[in-house]
Amino acid sequence: MEKQARFKESLWEFFKFAVIAALIVVPVRLWIAQPFIVSGASMSPNFENGEYLVVDEFSYHFREPQRGEVIIFRYPQDPSKFFIKRVIGLPNEEIKINDGQIYIHNNKFPQGMLIEESYLKNNDQITNLEITLKEKEYFVLGDNRQVSSDSRAWGALPANLIIGRAWVRLWPFNKLTISF
Repeated sequence: MEKQARFKESLWEFFKFAVIAALIVVPVRLWIAQPFIVSGASMSPNFENGEYLVVDEFSYHFREPQRGEVIIFRYPQDPSKFFIKRVIGLPNEEIKINDGQIYIHNNKFPQGMLIEESYLKNNDQITNLEITLKEKEYFVLGDNRQVSSDSRAWGALPANLIIGRAWVRLWPFNKLTISF
């Protein structure tokens, strides 16, 4: 009889542990952070195929995405797919690309500001393009411009499709990084 009582007590302890774990993990997973596995070469060499990231979903409840941040979002032409790209243009800006150089025109820089992209290893972009963003629209590009499907191909990214920013790279361990 004592063995059966210990079994019931162990089962009850396990159940309490599972409920507490679910109460902690589920909200974190739904509203704060979620996993993301990089698929493809559009962000190479900064983010490679198969790398495991943790996406910060929380920050953008308090602030807007910033230029240069790497974000994860739902693909505008098929929201069931997730993409990873870098924010280049912010709402209400005009972006001009001429011979691989990106210029941003906004209230602060009406004559235009050249974007310095030190994170790029290869900037062989041939595209010449002009686009004006509306409220709550972003212009995003992959770091590997030659193979990236990005705002040059499908236009502005609506803010409501943004999931969050790449926060922690967990895999591979030798490239473990945290973005603040």
